[in-house]
Amino acid sequence: MEWDAIFTLGTLGAVLCTLVFTRVSADLTLMAALAVLVISGVLSPGSALSGFGNPGVITIATLYIVAAGLKETGAVQWIARKLLGHPASVRGAQLRMVAPTGVLSAFMNNTAVVAMFIPAIQDWARRLQIPASKLLLPLSYAAILGGTCTLIGTSTNLVVDGMLQSRLGISLGLFELAWVGVPLLLTGGLFLVLFGARLLPDRGGLKEELEAVREYGVEVEVVSPGPLVGKTIAEAGLRALTYGYLTEIDRKGRLITAVEPDRTLQPGDKLYFVGAPECASELRRIHGLRPANASVHKLDIANHQRCLVEVVLGPEFPALGKTVRDSRFRSRFSAVILSVSREGRRVAGKLGDIQFKMGDTLLLEASHEFAEQYRFRRDFLLVSALNDSTPPDFHKAPLALCILLGMVLVSASGLLSIMEAAFIAAGAMIVFRCITASRARRSVDLPVLVVIGASFALGNAMSETGAASVIAGALLGDGDGYSPWMALVVVYVLTAVFTEVITNNAAAVLMFPIALALSEHLGVSFLPFAVAVMFAASASFITPLGYQTNLMVYGPGRYRFSDYMRVGLPLSLLVGLIAVFLIPVFWPL
Repeated sequence: MEWDAIFTLGTLGAVLCTLVFTRVSADLTLMAALAVLVISGVLSPGSALSGFGNPGVITIATLYIVAAGLKETGAVQWIARKLLGHPASVRGAQLRMVAPTGVLSAFMNNTAVVAMFIPAIQDWARRLQIPASKLLLPLSYAAILGGTCTLIGTSTNLVVDGMLQSRLGISLGLFELAWVGVPLLLTGGLFLVLFGARLLPDRGGLKEELEAVREYGVEVEVVSPGPLVGKTIAEAGLRALTYGYLTEIDRKGRLITAVEPDRTLQPGDKLYFVGAPECASELRRIHGLRPANASVHKLDIANHQRCLVEVVLGPEFPALGKTVRDSRFRSRFSAVILSVSREGRRVAGKLGDIQFKMGDTLLLEASHEFAEQYRFRRDFLLVSALNDSTPPDFHKAPLALCILLGMVLVSASGLLSIMEAAFIAAGAMIVFRCITASRARRSVDLPVLVVIGASFALGNAMSETGAASVIAGALLGDGDGYSPWMALVVVYVLTAVFTEVITNNAAAVLMFPIALALSEHLGVSFLPFAVAVMFAASASFITPLGYQTNLMVYGPGRYRFSDYMRVGLPLSLLVGLIAVFLIPVFWPL
Protein backbone atom coordinates (compact mmCIF):
# COMPACT_ATOMS: atom_id res chain seq x y z
CA MET A 1 0.00 0.00 0.00
CA GLU A 2 1.05 3.57 -0.69
CA TRP A 3 1.37 5.97 2.25
CA ASP A 4 -1.85 7.78 1.36
CA ALA A 5 -3.86 4.52 1.54
CA ILE A 6 -2.32 3.70 4.94
CA PHE A 7 -3.04 7.25 6.12
CA THR A 8 -6.69 6.99 4.93
CA LEU A 9 -7.21 3.68 6.75
CA GLY A 10 -5.67 5.19 9.89
CA THR A 11 -8.01 8.17 9.63
CA LEU A 12 -10.97 5.83 9.13
CA GLY A 13 -9.98 3.82 12.22
CA ALA A 14 -9.65 7.00 14.27
CA VAL A 15 -13.11 8.16 13.13
CA LEU A 16 -14.72 4.83 14.02
CA CYS A 17 -13.06 4.72 17.46
CA THR A 18 -14.08 8.32 18.19
CA LEU A 19 -17.70 7.67 17.23
CA VAL A 20 -17.95 4.44 19.22
CA PHE A 21 -15.94 5.19 22.35
CA THR A 22 -16.30 8.94 22.91
CA ARG A 23 -19.07 11.51 23.16
CA VAL A 24 -17.63 13.78 20.49
CA SER A 25 -20.44 14.62 18.06
CA ALA A 26 -20.47 12.90 14.67
CA ASP A 27 -20.47 16.18 12.69
CA LEU A 28 -17.37 17.47 14.52
CA THR A 29 -15.57 14.14 14.14
CA LEU A 30 -16.17 13.81 10.41
CA MET A 31 -15.38 17.47 9.66
CA ALA A 32 -12.09 17.01 11.53
CA ALA A 33 -11.35 13.94 9.36
CA LEU A 34 -12.16 15.95 6.22
CA ALA A 35 -9.77 18.71 7.31
CA VAL A 36 -6.99 16.18 8.05
CA LEU A 37 -7.37 14.57 4.60
CA VAL A 38 -7.19 17.95 2.85
CA ILE A 39 -4.27 19.34 4.89
CA SER A 40 -2.27 16.12 4.45
CA GLY A 41 -2.74 16.28 0.68
CA VAL A 42 -4.58 12.98 0.41
CA LEU A 43 -7.59 14.76 -1.11
CA SER A 44 -7.93 17.94 -3.13
CA PRO A 45 -10.39 20.52 -1.70
CA GLY A 46 -12.80 19.84 -4.56
CA SER A 47 -12.87 16.11 -3.91
CA ALA A 48 -13.15 16.56 -0.14
CA LEU A 49 -16.09 18.96 -0.42
CA SER A 50 -17.91 17.19 -3.26
CA GLY A 51 -20.37 15.61 -0.82
CA PHE A 52 -21.90 18.98 0.04
CA GLY A 53 -22.93 19.39 -3.60
CA ASN A 54 -24.23 15.86 -3.99
CA PRO A 55 -27.86 15.70 -5.25
CA GLY A 56 -28.82 13.33 -2.45
CA VAL A 57 -27.62 15.72 0.25
CA ILE A 58 -29.41 18.69 -1.34
CA THR A 59 -32.60 16.61 -1.65
CA ILE A 60 -32.45 15.69 2.04
CA ALA A 61 -32.09 19.35 3.01
CA THR A 62 -35.09 20.27 0.86
CA LEU A 63 -37.25 17.45 2.21
CA TYR A 64 -36.70 18.77 5.75
CA ILE A 65 -38.74 21.82 4.71
CA VAL A 66 -41.50 19.65 3.21
CA ALA A 67 -41.69 17.60 6.41
CA ALA A 68 -41.74 20.78 8.51
CA GLY A 69 -44.68 22.08 6.44
CA LEU A 70 -46.61 18.90 7.21
CA LYS A 71 -45.76 19.28 10.89
CA GLU A 72 -46.68 22.99 11.10
CA THR A 73 -50.11 22.33 9.59
CA GLY A 74 -50.84 19.37 11.85
CA ALA A 75 -51.32 17.10 8.82
CA VAL A 76 -49.66 14.09 10.46
CA GLN A 77 -51.62 14.52 13.71
CA TRP A 78 -54.80 14.71 11.65
CA ILE A 79 -53.95 11.46 9.84
CA ALA A 80 -53.01 9.78 13.14
CA ARG A 81 -56.34 10.62 14.76
CA LYS A 82 -58.23 9.36 11.71
CA LEU A 83 -56.40 6.04 11.44
CA LEU A 84 -55.50 4.98 14.99
CA GLY A 85 -59.05 4.44 16.27
CA HIS A 86 -59.90 2.48 19.44
CA PRO A 87 -58.50 -1.09 19.27
CA ALA A 88 -59.31 -3.46 22.12
CA SER A 89 -55.86 -5.09 22.59
CA VAL A 90 -52.12 -4.39 22.48
CA ARG A 91 -51.80 -6.45 19.31
CA GLY A 92 -54.63 -4.51 17.67
CA ALA A 93 -53.04 -1.22 18.70
CA GLN A 94 -49.69 -2.26 17.22
CA LEU A 95 -51.36 -3.24 13.95
CA ARG A 96 -53.27 0.07 13.78
CA MET A 97 -50.01 1.95 14.35
CA VAL A 98 -47.55 0.01 12.18
CA ALA A 99 -49.60 0.37 8.98
CA PRO A 100 -49.98 4.19 8.82
CA THR A 101 -46.47 4.77 10.18
CA GLY A 102 -44.93 2.55 7.51
CA VAL A 103 -46.93 4.15 4.69
CA LEU A 104 -46.22 7.73 5.84
CA SER A 105 -42.51 6.99 6.28
CA ALA A 106 -42.30 5.87 2.67
CA PHE A 107 -43.20 9.36 1.45
CA MET A 108 -41.64 11.67 4.00
CA ASN A 109 -38.52 11.52 6.15
CA ASN A 110 -39.05 8.78 8.73
CA THR A 111 -37.34 10.81 11.47
CA ALA A 112 -39.96 13.55 11.05
CA VAL A 113 -42.77 10.95 11.15
CA VAL A 114 -41.55 9.53 14.47
CA ALA A 115 -41.04 13.01 15.96
CA MET A 116 -44.65 13.93 15.17
CA PHE A 117 -46.13 10.57 16.19
CA ILE A 118 -44.48 10.23 19.63
CA PRO A 119 -46.87 12.60 21.49
CA ALA A 120 -49.87 11.21 19.59
CA ILE A 121 -48.92 7.60 20.46
CA GLN A 122 -48.30 8.50 24.12
CA ASP A 123 -51.73 10.09 24.38
CA TRP A 124 -53.33 7.18 22.52
CA ALA A 125 -51.62 4.64 24.82
CA ARG A 126 -52.97 6.40 27.90
CA ARG A 127 -56.50 6.43 26.50
CA LEU A 128 -56.27 2.70 25.70
CA GLN A 129 -54.57 2.00 29.06
CA ILE A 130 -51.65 0.35 27.25
CA PRO A 131 -48.03 0.95 28.34
CA ALA A 132 -46.34 3.32 25.89
CA SER A 133 -43.31 1.00 25.91
CA LYS A 134 -45.40 -1.55 23.99
CA LEU A 135 -45.90 0.92 21.13
CA LEU A 136 -43.01 3.39 20.84
CA LEU A 137 -40.26 0.96 19.79
CA PRO A 138 -42.53 -0.63 17.13
CA LEU A 139 -43.22 2.94 16.00
CA SER A 140 -39.49 3.48 15.36
CA TYR A 141 -39.04 0.09 13.69
CA ALA A 142 -42.11 0.57 11.46
CA ALA A 143 -40.80 3.99 10.38
CA ILE A 144 -37.40 2.48 9.52
CA LEU A 145 -39.00 -0.33 7.49
CA GLY A 146 -41.38 2.07 5.76
CA GLY A 147 -38.50 4.33 4.81
CA THR A 148 -36.89 1.52 2.79
CA CYS A 149 -39.89 1.29 0.45
CA THR A 150 -39.10 4.41 -1.60
CA LEU A 151 -36.10 6.49 -2.54
CA ILE A 152 -37.25 9.44 -0.41
CA GLY A 153 -38.28 7.48 2.70
CA THR A 154 -34.88 7.69 4.36
CA SER A 155 -31.85 9.90 3.89
CA THR A 156 -29.67 6.79 3.47
CA ASN A 157 -31.38 5.88 0.19
CA LEU A 158 -30.89 9.40 -1.14
CA VAL A 159 -27.23 9.42 -0.13
CA VAL A 160 -26.45 6.14 -1.90
CA ASP A 161 -28.48 7.20 -4.93
CA GLY A 162 -26.49 10.43 -5.04
CA MET A 163 -23.22 8.45 -5.03
CA LEU A 164 -24.54 6.19 -7.79
CA GLN A 165 -25.34 9.26 -9.88
CA SER A 166 -21.98 10.96 -9.32
CA ARG A 167 -19.79 7.83 -9.64
CA LEU A 168 -21.59 5.67 -12.22
CA GLY A 169 -24.31 7.85 -13.74
CA ILE A 170 -27.03 5.49 -12.43
CA SER A 171 -30.25 6.96 -11.02
CA LEU A 172 -32.88 4.85 -9.25
CA GLY A 173 -36.61 5.45 -9.61
CA LEU A 174 -38.81 6.58 -6.75
CA PHE A 175 -40.50 3.17 -6.32
CA GLU A 176 -37.69 0.94 -7.58
CA LEU A 177 -36.75 -0.13 -4.05
CA ALA A 178 -40.34 -1.15 -3.28
CA TRP A 179 -39.71 -4.63 -4.72
CA VAL A 180 -37.71 -5.41 -1.59
CA GLY A 181 -38.89 -2.64 0.76
CA VAL A 182 -42.58 -3.60 0.72
CA PRO A 183 -41.96 -7.29 1.58
CA LEU A 184 -39.64 -6.14 4.37
CA LEU A 185 -42.31 -3.77 5.74
CA LEU A 186 -45.01 -6.46 5.58
CA THR A 187 -42.85 -9.18 7.13
CA GLY A 188 -41.27 -6.92 9.74
CA GLY A 189 -44.63 -5.40 10.62
CA LEU A 190 -46.16 -8.87 10.99
CA PHE A 191 -43.28 -9.88 13.27
CA LEU A 192 -43.84 -6.82 15.48
CA VAL A 193 -47.58 -7.48 15.72
CA LEU A 194 -47.24 -11.21 16.43
CA PHE A 195 -44.29 -11.11 18.85
CA GLY A 196 -44.00 -7.47 19.92
CA ALA A 197 -46.50 -7.71 22.79
CA ARG A 198 -44.53 -10.63 24.27
CA LEU A 199 -40.99 -9.32 23.66
CA LEU A 200 -41.52 -5.67 24.53
CA PRO A 201 -41.31 -4.64 28.20
CA ASP A 202 -44.03 -3.07 30.33
CA ARG A 203 -42.29 0.03 31.63
CA GLY A 204 -45.46 1.90 32.58
CA GLY A 205 -45.98 5.52 31.64
CA LEU A 206 -43.53 8.36 32.00
CA LYS A 207 -45.69 10.70 34.08
CA GLU A 208 -44.64 14.23 34.93
CA GLU A 209 -44.47 14.88 38.66
CA LEU A 210 -46.50 18.08 38.78
CA GLU A 211 -45.38 18.84 42.33
CA ALA A 212 -41.81 19.33 41.10
CA VAL A 213 -42.57 21.85 38.34
CA ARG A 214 -44.21 25.24 37.98
CA GLU A 215 -47.95 24.69 38.06
CA TYR A 216 -50.38 26.68 35.96
CA GLY A 217 -54.07 26.77 35.23
CA VAL A 218 -54.99 26.85 31.51
CA GLU A 219 -58.50 27.45 30.14
CA VAL A 220 -59.56 26.38 26.64
CA GLU A 221 -62.85 26.40 24.75
CA VAL A 222 -64.47 23.77 22.52
CA VAL A 223 -64.76 25.22 19.01
CA SER A 224 -68.10 24.96 17.22
CA PRO A 225 -68.38 23.61 14.64
CA GLY A 226 -65.40 21.40 15.32
CA PRO A 227 -64.17 17.80 15.48
CA LEU A 228 -64.55 17.52 19.29
CA VAL A 229 -68.23 18.45 19.52
CA GLY A 230 -70.22 15.34 20.52
CA LYS A 231 -67.14 13.36 21.58
CA THR A 232 -66.53 12.21 25.14
CA ILE A 233 -63.65 13.49 27.24
CA ALA A 234 -61.83 10.17 26.77
CA GLU A 235 -62.40 10.04 22.98
CA ALA A 236 -61.06 13.58 22.62
CA GLY A 237 -57.82 12.57 24.36
CA LEU A 238 -58.35 15.03 27.23
CA ARG A 239 -58.56 12.55 30.08
CA ALA A 240 -54.85 11.79 30.49
CA LEU A 241 -52.54 14.43 29.11
CA THR A 242 -48.83 14.05 29.77
CA TYR A 243 -48.37 17.37 31.55
CA GLY A 244 -51.75 18.23 33.08
CA TYR A 245 -55.25 17.15 34.00
CA LEU A 246 -58.80 18.40 33.49
CA THR A 247 -60.30 19.78 36.70
CA GLU A 248 -63.61 21.36 35.66
CA ILE A 249 -65.92 22.38 32.82
CA ASP A 250 -67.79 25.67 32.58
CA ARG A 251 -70.93 24.96 30.52
CA LYS A 252 -72.90 28.16 29.91
CA GLY A 253 -72.20 29.41 33.44
CA ARG A 254 -72.80 26.03 35.14
CA LEU A 255 -69.66 24.58 36.73
CA ILE A 256 -69.07 20.82 36.36
CA THR A 257 -66.34 19.80 38.82
CA ALA A 258 -66.66 16.01 38.70
CA VAL A 259 -65.54 15.40 35.10
CA GLU A 260 -66.25 11.80 34.09
CA PRO A 261 -64.35 10.33 31.11
CA ASP A 262 -67.63 9.55 29.30
CA ARG A 263 -69.03 13.09 29.60
CA THR A 264 -69.86 14.48 26.14
CA LEU A 265 -68.36 17.79 25.02
CA GLN A 266 -70.75 20.51 23.85
CA PRO A 267 -70.15 23.64 21.76
CA GLY A 268 -68.69 26.49 23.79
CA ASP A 269 -67.64 24.33 26.77
CA LYS A 270 -64.81 25.96 28.69
CA LEU A 271 -62.34 23.39 30.02
CA TYR A 272 -59.98 24.21 32.88
CA PHE A 273 -56.70 22.30 33.09
CA VAL A 274 -54.02 22.34 35.78
CA GLY A 275 -50.46 21.30 35.05
CA ALA A 276 -46.96 22.13 33.88
CA PRO A 277 -46.28 24.79 31.24
CA GLU A 278 -46.07 22.08 28.57
CA CYS A 279 -49.75 21.31 29.22
CA ALA A 280 -50.65 24.45 27.28
CA SER A 281 -48.49 23.23 24.36
CA GLU A 282 -50.28 19.86 24.40
CA LEU A 283 -53.70 21.52 24.31
CA ARG A 284 -52.72 23.76 21.41
CA ARG A 285 -51.93 20.69 19.28
CA ILE A 286 -55.47 19.30 19.69
CA HIS A 287 -57.68 20.26 16.76
CA GLY A 288 -60.98 21.68 17.99
CA LEU A 289 -59.74 23.65 21.03
CA ARG A 290 -58.83 27.31 21.32
CA PRO A 291 -57.75 29.53 24.23
CA ALA A 292 -60.75 30.71 26.25
CA ASN A 293 -58.97 33.96 27.18
CA ALA A 294 -60.67 36.61 25.04
CA SER A 295 -57.50 38.73 25.00
CA VAL A 296 -55.67 36.03 23.04
CA HIS A 297 -57.92 36.62 20.03
CA LYS A 298 -57.13 40.35 20.14
CA LEU A 299 -53.41 39.79 19.56
CA ASP A 300 -52.37 41.23 16.22
CA ILE A 301 -50.26 38.15 15.46
CA ALA A 302 -51.17 35.29 13.15
CA ASN A 303 -51.86 32.01 14.96
CA HIS A 304 -48.96 30.15 13.33
CA GLN A 305 -46.56 32.96 14.33
CA ARG A 306 -47.23 32.59 18.07
CA CYS A 307 -45.55 30.55 20.76
CA LEU A 308 -45.66 30.10 24.53
CA VAL A 309 -43.18 32.01 26.68
CA GLU A 310 -42.43 31.90 30.40
CA VAL A 311 -41.24 35.10 32.13
CA VAL A 312 -40.25 35.81 35.73
CA LEU A 313 -41.16 39.30 36.97
CA GLY A 314 -38.23 41.42 38.14
CA PRO A 315 -38.08 44.31 40.66
CA GLU A 316 -38.37 46.86 37.83
CA PHE A 317 -41.53 45.40 36.30
CA PRO A 318 -43.77 48.50 35.99
CA ALA A 319 -47.03 46.87 37.14
CA LEU A 320 -45.96 45.30 40.46
CA GLY A 321 -48.84 45.54 42.92
CA LYS A 322 -51.39 46.04 40.14
CA THR A 323 -53.91 43.46 38.94
CA VAL A 324 -53.64 41.75 35.58
CA ARG A 325 -56.69 43.69 34.42
CA ASP A 326 -55.21 47.09 35.37
CA SER A 327 -51.70 46.39 34.11
CA ARG A 328 -52.49 46.83 30.36
CA PHE A 329 -50.05 43.95 29.82
CA ARG A 330 -51.29 43.07 26.35
CA SER A 331 -50.96 46.55 24.88
CA ARG A 332 -47.60 47.18 26.59
CA PHE A 333 -45.85 43.93 25.67
CA SER A 334 -47.96 42.59 22.72
CA ALA A 335 -48.47 39.37 24.67
CA VAL A 336 -51.34 37.77 26.57
CA ILE A 337 -51.11 36.21 30.03
CA LEU A 338 -52.53 32.68 30.09
CA SER A 339 -51.74 31.84 33.70
CA VAL A 340 -49.73 32.94 36.76
CA SER A 341 -47.58 30.72 38.99
CA ARG A 342 -46.22 31.83 42.39
CA GLU A 343 -43.63 29.82 44.34
CA GLY A 344 -44.23 26.88 42.01
CA ARG A 345 -48.02 26.85 42.49
CA ARG A 346 -50.76 28.28 40.31
CA VAL A 347 -52.43 31.39 41.69
CA ALA A 348 -56.12 30.64 42.29
CA GLY A 349 -58.95 32.98 41.40
CA LYS A 350 -59.93 34.92 38.30
CA LEU A 351 -56.95 35.78 36.15
CA GLY A 352 -57.87 39.46 35.85
CA ASP A 353 -57.99 39.89 39.66
CA ILE A 354 -54.51 38.49 40.37
CA GLN A 355 -52.06 41.08 41.70
CA PHE A 356 -48.50 40.92 40.37
CA LYS A 357 -45.66 40.25 42.82
CA MET A 358 -41.94 40.16 42.17
CA GLY A 359 -40.84 36.62 41.30
CA ASP A 360 -44.20 35.62 39.80
CA THR A 361 -43.85 33.33 36.76
CA LEU A 362 -46.21 34.16 33.90
CA LEU A 363 -47.16 31.85 31.04
CA LEU A 364 -47.65 34.05 27.96
CA GLU A 365 -48.83 33.69 24.39
CA ALA A 366 -46.66 35.94 22.25
CA SER A 367 -44.81 36.26 18.96
CA HIS A 368 -41.66 34.26 18.17
CA GLU A 369 -39.67 37.50 18.51
CA PHE A 370 -40.81 38.16 22.10
CA ALA A 371 -38.03 36.17 23.78
CA GLU A 372 -35.26 37.93 21.86
CA GLN A 373 -36.89 41.34 22.27
CA TYR A 374 -37.27 41.17 26.06
CA ARG A 375 -34.50 38.76 27.07
CA PHE A 376 -32.24 41.55 28.35
CA ARG A 377 -34.90 44.00 29.56
CA ARG A 378 -35.02 44.71 33.28
CA ASP A 379 -38.80 44.09 33.45
CA PHE A 380 -38.13 40.36 33.59
CA LEU A 381 -35.52 38.32 35.44
CA LEU A 382 -35.91 35.44 32.99
CA VAL A 383 -37.50 35.01 29.56
CA SER A 384 -37.78 31.49 28.11
CA ALA A 385 -39.71 30.33 25.05
CA LEU A 386 -41.23 26.82 25.23
CA ASN A 387 -40.01 24.46 22.54
CA ASP A 388 -42.50 23.30 19.92
CA SER A 389 -45.35 25.41 21.31
CA THR A 390 -46.61 26.99 18.08
CA PRO A 391 -50.15 25.74 17.38
CA PRO A 392 -50.58 23.86 14.08
CA ASP A 393 -52.46 25.67 11.33
CA PHE A 394 -54.99 22.85 10.81
CA HIS A 395 -56.79 24.72 8.01
CA LYS A 396 -53.69 24.28 5.83
CA ALA A 397 -53.37 20.52 6.52
CA PRO A 398 -55.26 19.41 3.35
CA LEU A 399 -53.13 21.79 1.26
CA ALA A 400 -49.88 20.45 2.75
CA LEU A 401 -50.99 16.86 2.02
CA CYS A 402 -51.85 17.84 -1.57
CA ILE A 403 -48.36 19.34 -1.99
CA LEU A 404 -46.80 16.10 -0.71
CA LEU A 405 -48.99 14.01 -3.03
CA GLY A 406 -48.08 16.25 -5.98
CA MET A 407 -44.36 15.85 -5.24
CA VAL A 408 -44.69 12.05 -5.15
CA LEU A 409 -46.74 11.89 -8.37
CA VAL A 410 -44.45 14.22 -10.31
CA SER A 411 -41.28 12.38 -9.29
CA ALA A 412 -42.85 8.93 -9.75
CA SER A 413 -44.05 9.78 -13.26
CA GLY A 414 -40.55 10.80 -14.33
CA LEU A 415 -41.52 14.36 -15.26
CA LEU A 416 -38.99 15.71 -12.78
CA SER A 417 -36.17 14.25 -10.73
CA ILE A 418 -36.73 13.74 -7.01
CA MET A 419 -34.53 16.72 -6.22
CA GLU A 420 -36.46 19.00 -8.60
CA ALA A 421 -39.83 17.80 -7.28
CA ALA A 422 -38.63 18.39 -3.71
CA PHE A 423 -37.54 21.93 -4.63
CA ILE A 424 -41.01 22.71 -5.99
CA ALA A 425 -42.76 21.12 -2.98
CA ALA A 426 -40.61 23.05 -0.49
CA GLY A 427 -41.24 26.28 -2.39
CA ALA A 428 -44.98 25.58 -2.45
CA MET A 429 -45.00 25.02 1.33
CA ILE A 430 -43.52 28.50 1.79
CA VAL A 431 -45.54 30.28 -0.94
CA PHE A 432 -48.86 28.92 0.34
CA ARG A 433 -47.82 29.70 3.96
CA CYS A 434 -47.88 26.14 5.24
CA ILE A 435 -44.61 27.23 6.87
CA THR A 436 -42.87 30.58 7.19
CA ALA A 437 -39.50 31.20 5.58
CA SER A 438 -37.80 31.65 8.97
CA ARG A 439 -39.17 28.36 10.33
CA ALA A 440 -38.25 26.64 7.04
CA ARG A 441 -34.65 27.72 7.57
CA ARG A 442 -34.68 26.47 11.17
CA SER A 443 -36.18 23.11 10.12
CA VAL A 444 -33.07 22.10 8.16
CA ASP A 445 -31.00 19.81 10.39
CA LEU A 446 -27.52 21.16 9.67
CA PRO A 447 -25.53 18.66 11.82
CA VAL A 448 -27.06 15.74 9.90
CA LEU A 449 -26.17 17.35 6.56
CA VAL A 450 -22.61 18.02 7.77
CA VAL A 451 -22.23 14.36 8.79
CA ILE A 452 -23.42 13.18 5.38
CA GLY A 453 -21.40 15.68 3.36
CA ALA A 454 -18.19 15.12 5.34
CA SER A 455 -18.60 11.33 5.11
CA PHE A 456 -18.17 11.61 1.35
CA ALA A 457 -14.60 12.83 1.91
CA LEU A 458 -13.69 9.56 3.63
CA GLY A 459 -15.44 7.57 0.91
CA ASN A 460 -13.60 9.47 -1.85
CA ALA A 461 -10.27 9.02 -0.05
CA MET A 462 -10.81 5.27 0.19
CA SER A 463 -11.53 5.06 -3.54
CA GLU A 464 -8.79 7.41 -4.78
CA THR A 465 -5.99 5.96 -2.62
CA GLY A 466 -6.92 2.33 -3.28
CA ALA A 467 -7.73 1.65 0.38
CA ALA A 468 -11.16 0.30 -0.59
CA SER A 469 -9.55 -2.18 -2.99
CA VAL A 470 -7.19 -3.34 -0.24
CA ILE A 471 -10.13 -3.98 2.10
CA ALA A 472 -12.03 -5.76 -0.67
CA GLY A 473 -9.02 -7.97 -1.42
CA ALA A 474 -8.67 -8.81 2.27
CA LEU A 475 -12.35 -9.77 2.45
CA LEU A 476 -12.14 -11.95 -0.67
CA GLY A 477 -8.83 -13.63 0.19
CA ASP A 478 -7.75 -15.78 -2.74
CA GLY A 479 -11.33 -15.72 -4.06
CA ASP A 480 -11.64 -19.50 -4.37
CA GLY A 481 -15.20 -20.61 -3.90
CA TYR A 482 -16.31 -17.05 -3.19
CA SER A 483 -19.57 -16.57 -5.06
CA PRO A 484 -21.05 -13.12 -5.86
CA TRP A 485 -23.99 -13.91 -3.58
CA MET A 486 -21.62 -14.62 -0.67
CA ALA A 487 -19.87 -11.30 -1.36
CA LEU A 488 -23.30 -9.62 -1.25
CA VAL A 489 -23.97 -11.21 2.15
CA VAL A 490 -20.59 -9.96 3.42
CA VAL A 491 -21.38 -6.42 2.27
CA TYR A 492 -24.80 -6.53 3.92
CA VAL A 493 -23.46 -7.89 7.24
CA LEU A 494 -20.56 -5.42 7.40
CA THR A 495 -22.85 -2.50 6.66
CA ALA A 496 -25.38 -3.67 9.26
CA VAL A 497 -22.62 -3.92 11.88
CA PHE A 498 -21.28 -0.45 11.01
CA THR A 499 -24.72 1.15 11.18
CA GLU A 500 -25.30 -0.17 14.71
CA VAL A 501 -22.22 1.60 16.07
CA ILE A 502 -21.96 4.73 13.88
CA THR A 503 -24.58 6.78 12.03
CA ASN A 504 -26.52 5.06 9.25
CA ASN A 505 -25.46 7.60 6.62
CA ALA A 506 -21.79 7.39 7.58
CA ALA A 507 -21.99 3.60 7.38
CA ALA A 508 -23.48 3.79 3.88
CA VAL A 509 -20.85 6.25 2.63
CA LEU A 510 -17.95 4.24 4.08
CA MET A 511 -19.21 0.90 2.73
CA PHE A 512 -20.04 2.21 -0.76
CA PRO A 513 -16.43 2.20 -2.09
CA ILE A 514 -15.73 -1.18 -0.45
CA ALA A 515 -18.81 -2.68 -2.11
CA LEU A 516 -17.79 -1.13 -5.43
CA ALA A 517 -14.30 -2.62 -5.18
CA LEU A 518 -15.73 -6.05 -4.31
CA SER A 519 -18.02 -6.05 -7.36
CA GLU A 520 -15.12 -5.01 -9.61
CA HIS A 521 -12.90 -7.78 -8.22
CA LEU A 522 -15.61 -10.32 -8.97
CA GLY A 523 -16.52 -8.77 -12.33
CA VAL A 524 -20.24 -8.53 -11.52
CA SER A 525 -22.86 -5.76 -11.55
CA PHE A 526 -22.43 -3.20 -8.77
CA LEU A 527 -26.11 -2.21 -8.50
CA PRO A 528 -27.21 -5.12 -6.22
CA PHE A 529 -24.29 -4.30 -3.91
CA ALA A 530 -25.34 -0.65 -3.74
CA VAL A 531 -28.94 -1.68 -2.95
CA ALA A 532 -27.64 -4.03 -0.22
CA VAL A 533 -25.78 -1.09 1.33
CA MET A 534 -29.01 0.94 1.25
CA PHE A 535 -31.09 -1.66 3.06
CA ALA A 536 -28.40 -2.74 5.54
CA ALA A 537 -27.56 0.83 6.54
CA SER A 538 -31.24 1.53 7.21
CA ALA A 539 -31.99 -1.73 9.03
CA SER A 540 -30.73 -0.66 12.45
CA PHE A 541 -32.77 -2.37 15.15
CA ILE A 542 -30.27 -3.79 17.68
CA THR A 543 -29.05 -0.63 19.46
CA PRO A 544 -30.56 2.80 20.14
CA LEU A 545 -27.45 4.44 18.66
CA GLY A 546 -27.57 3.25 15.05
CA TYR A 547 -30.64 5.14 13.90
CA GLN A 548 -31.98 8.47 15.13
CA THR A 549 -35.58 7.24 15.54
CA ASN A 550 -34.41 4.50 17.93
CA LEU A 551 -32.81 7.13 20.13
CA MET A 552 -35.89 9.38 19.97
CA VAL A 553 -38.16 6.76 21.61
CA TYR A 554 -35.53 5.66 24.17
CA GLY A 555 -36.54 8.18 26.85
CA PRO A 556 -40.32 8.41 26.30
CA GLY A 557 -40.59 4.61 26.33
CA ARG A 558 -38.32 4.26 29.38
CA TYR A 559 -36.41 1.55 27.50
CA ARG A 560 -33.17 -0.17 28.42
CA PHE A 561 -30.39 -1.16 26.07
CA SER A 562 -31.34 -4.83 26.42
CA ASP A 563 -34.88 -4.13 25.14
CA TYR A 564 -33.47 -3.25 21.72
CA MET A 565 -31.43 -6.46 21.66
CA ARG A 566 -34.42 -8.60 22.61
CA VAL A 567 -36.65 -7.31 19.81
CA GLY A 568 -34.12 -5.98 17.34
CA LEU A 569 -31.83 -8.99 16.98
CA PRO A 570 -34.46 -11.42 15.61
CA LEU A 571 -35.95 -8.60 13.51
CA SER A 572 -32.50 -7.80 12.04
CA LEU A 573 -31.91 -11.47 11.18
CA LEU A 574 -35.35 -11.75 9.56
CA VAL A 575 -34.94 -8.54 7.53
CA GLY A 576 -31.39 -9.46 6.52
CA LEU A 577 -32.35 -12.93 5.29
CA ILE A 578 -35.23 -11.60 3.19
CA ALA A 579 -33.12 -8.76 1.78
CA VAL A 580 -30.14 -10.86 0.64
CA PHE A 581 -32.45 -13.36 -1.06
CA LEU A 582 -34.68 -10.79 -2.80
CA ILE A 583 -32.04 -8.29 -3.95
CA PRO A 584 -30.41 -10.64 -6.54
CA VAL A 585 -33.89 -11.50 -7.86
CA PHE A 586 -34.68 -7.91 -8.88
CA TRP A 587 -31.10 -6.71 -9.47
CA PRO A 588 -29.24 -9.70 -10.95
CA LEU A 589 -25.60 -10.16 -9.92
